[in-house]
Amino acid sequence: MTIVVTGATGHLGRHTVEALLDRGVPAGDIVATGRNTDALAALAERGVRTAVADFADPASLKEAFAGADAVLLVSADVPGTRVELHRNAVEAAAATGVQHLVYTSAPNARETELILAPEHKATEEIIEASGVPATILRNGWYTENYLPTVEQARATGQLVASVGEGRVASASRRDYAEAAAVVLTTPGHQGAVYELSGDTAWHFDDLADAIGQVVGRQVEYVRVTPDEQRAALIAHGLDEGTAGFVVALDGDTRKGLLGVVTGDLSRLIGRPTTPLLEGLRAAV
Repeated sequence: MTIVVTGATGHLGRHTVEALLDRGVPAGDIVATGRNTDALAALAERGVRTAVADFADPASLKEAFAGADAVLLVSADVPGTRVELHRNAVEAAAATGVQHLVYTSAPNARETELILAPEHKATEEIIEASGVPATILRNGWYTENYLPTVEQARATGQLVASVGEGRVASASRRDYAEAAAVVLTTPGHQGAVYELSGDTAWHFDDLADAIGQVVGRQVEYVRVTPDEQRAALIAHGLDEGTAGFVVALDGDTRKGLLGVVTGDLSRLIGRPTTPLLEGLRAAV
């Protein structure tokens, strides 16, 4: 069985390749892909096959997917470009006869107001229309997304956000990667949609406490309004669009859109998800 992992030069893709190896998949049965195979040298040294796969280059996708039984489509990392890039990958999977396409989507992608969701919703619809047997992994928030926040708090002693009392059910990328590896290597997942999240929906007071333990100083969670946050971000050099995006994400957190605990992730990986403090420590 040949398994292709897209985006293997990134964190989630690389962790998935490592999870597949840990599950006993022969290295020669795994194809790790990315735009630059030089960045895949460490995996190649372990016997993993590598290939160029650029979402903007359909020919490269067809070449990389040729002979694959299963493909993990790790979503593109630049919002605003995803739909056409993902369409290219889905069409390549259909053209090459891929029998199982696994896609990393967003929480409750077809119903949520989450600012990141529309492109994932569109991709899910493209996959459904393609006829390629698929599994949708609606990945929740990654604990590692807060690494910039850790460094800001290390310098200032403050965690500033407009999330109010909102909660986040995050998990580590390795947890999500293990789930992808399970779905790619065990039967019974085609047609399934999994809502993946951490086991605990933590509060930003909890985040401040965890960051404080990681950086070795007291960290205070400072609540601000969306307008105050936007003004501060712009004053620190962010452009209007980026500042608005950050504020919108905090708004989604405030609404509870990232705080839903489903249990799907821990059930798939057969263990509890990585706690917030442990995940931050490992990432830092």
